[in-house]
Amino acid sequence: MTAADVGAFLDGLIPVQLQRDDIAGAVVAVVKDGQVLFAKGYGYADVSAKKPVSPDGTLFRPGSISKLFTWTSVMQLVEEGKLDLDRDVNDYLDFRVPPAFGRPITLRNIMTHTSGFEETGKDLFVPEAKDLTPLRNYLVAHMPRRIFPPGVTPAYSNYATALAGYVVQRASGQPFEQYVAAHIFQPLDMQRITFVQPLPGPLQPLMSSGYDLASQGAKKFEFVEAFPAGSVATTATDITHFIIAHLQDGQYGEARILRPETARQMHSRQFAADPRLNGMCLGFYEESRNGHRIIGHGGDTQYFHSDLHLVLDSNLGFFISQNSAGKGDVSLRGAVWQKFMDRYFPYSPPAASQVANAAQDARAVSGHYLSSRRFETNLLAVSSLLGQVKVYTNSDGTVSADALKDLNGQAKRFREISPLEYRDVEGQSRLAFHRDAAGRLEASIDYPFMVFQRAPLAKHKIVNLVVIGFSVAVLALTLLLWPVAALVRRHYGRKLDLTPAARRLRLTVRLVCLLDIGFLLAWVGLAAGLNDPGAVNDRLDPWIHLIQIVGVLGVVGTLAPLYNAFRGGRQRWWWTKVHDAAIVLACVGFLWFVLNWHLLNFNLNF
Repeated sequence: MTAADVGAFLDGLIPVQLQRDDIAGAVVAVVKDGQVLFAKGYGYADVSAKKPVSPDGTLFRPGSISKLFTWTSVMQLVEEGKLDLDRDVNDYLDFRVPPAFGRPITLRNIMTHTSGFEETGKDLFVPEAKDLTPLRNYLVAHMPRRIFPPGVTPAYSNYATALAGYVVQRASGQPFEQYVAAHIFQPLDMQRITFVQPLPGPLQPLMSSGYDLASQGAKKFEFVEAFPAGSVATTATDITHFIIAHLQDGQYGEARILRPETARQMHSRQFAADPRLNGMCLGFYEESRNGHRIIGHGGDTQYFHSDLHLVLDSNLGFFISQNSAGKGDVSLRGAVWQKFMDRYFPYSPPAASQVANAAQDARAVSGHYLSSRRFETNLLAVSSLLGQVKVYTNSDGTVSADALKDLNGQAKRFREISPLEYRDVEGQSRLAFHRDAAGRLEASIDYPFMVFQRAPLAKHKIVNLVVIGFSVAVLALTLLLWPVAALVRRHYGRKLDLTPAARRLRLTVRLVCLLDIGFLLAWVGLAAGLNDPGAVNDRLDPWIHLIQIVGVLGVVGTLAPLYNAFRGGRQRWWWTKVHDAAIVLACVGFLWFVLNWHLLNFNLNF
């Protein structure tokens, strides 16, 4: 591994992938033995101006890699005795996290992503700088529900990280961004890095534009409301100083930001849902590969996608960031890192013995799974339905998960190597299953900050799609055939032989069908219009409430088709009875779906 060889290797790999995936630019930095071995920018920071990416002159947004500065700040204050990792976090706040499960949340829980909070998305990003609010205001207004006991189930949480940032602010007596600048950035001589939004004047010309696709034009600067969780803008060169400090147990040159024992504690395993797979450290997470223990962190905004890796036993650090989402099924950053490891740390996984009950185990683990990182009780809970992972058995006895794909975009095939532990047939990725305290099946993957829990029948994707699919089909056909039937009757000179009361009831039933369909279409339309995270904010509230009013009318209106079906039981036309019964089932299915996924939750904290 020399600078020349790394340069030749990456020069042959990255430019073609940028072009293939329609990515504007990327930056890579490699640290070895306390020195920057290689750093280079590829492509453009500004496509229209043809401004090239520079490792020391272009700012990228590394997203959740920002969390590592928050965690390092926490550990500095632990060293000073101002914070205790195992103390109730409420002791450090001027508001309270409500009690749940009989256990307090601690900083150790937060740093291992086992605080138990459900996902929250509202105002995580905001449209403009003027929409940013003080950190405390955000935390108080957007506190999510606790859906797991602390210290039990990993569920990645931006909110919990922002909460830790506020603890740093309270314990240090400094605004969070000022504390990090004074205690990390300045000692490490990181001159072109900041948590501040909008960017300070001298840094603004250095900021790379962000893109969905390079060919579609630049997007606006992203403002992160939960800023301790992801607002950093940095050059690759600056972040190498932070990498070196952690590889050298807290020291960079003459500066020390952590004691050696504290740095080693941060890097050590603290929690694992399944001890056979990677676990959480304090903020860092394990991502071991090719026979080496690796810790790191990834980061994503809408447009920037980054990874930071520390190969501790080889004193190696690797940072990569791309300024576009791109159109590929597999991210540039992941592919480059995997190819880099395979080149410089070649490895063949050990042979595995055959498991006796492999076919039975494969059948047992097949099914649909919910991510523990999910919206559970709020308006966005329905995303858990759409995001379920399907584990299925292949004809060769292997299992696959539709969300776990190889570099070719195809689902990986996993073969059982020990009871309920599986390894990628063509690589090293692992998938393992275990049962939680209640006996429910859980799946763990190489990334330890969340697990996948077997979906219960009421939340099962197929069950819900069948219910809502049937309901929509019946309701839509009823509305579509309403005018058709009228035209047919008119053509043949037939009139509905109904009393005025029966006519009103028939009209009411069809209005209920219209309300139910309108409610669902309104949600779909609203979701389709949210093209960026900054659009999920309080400005949606009036529209959401309006949609919910329609939903309430539809739910209450279910009484009309019920009464109509009861009354229709005395009618002589059997097809009318069948149609009326189908409408009742459709409305009840709609009611169940809406309540099951909390779409009428008038609490707009989500």
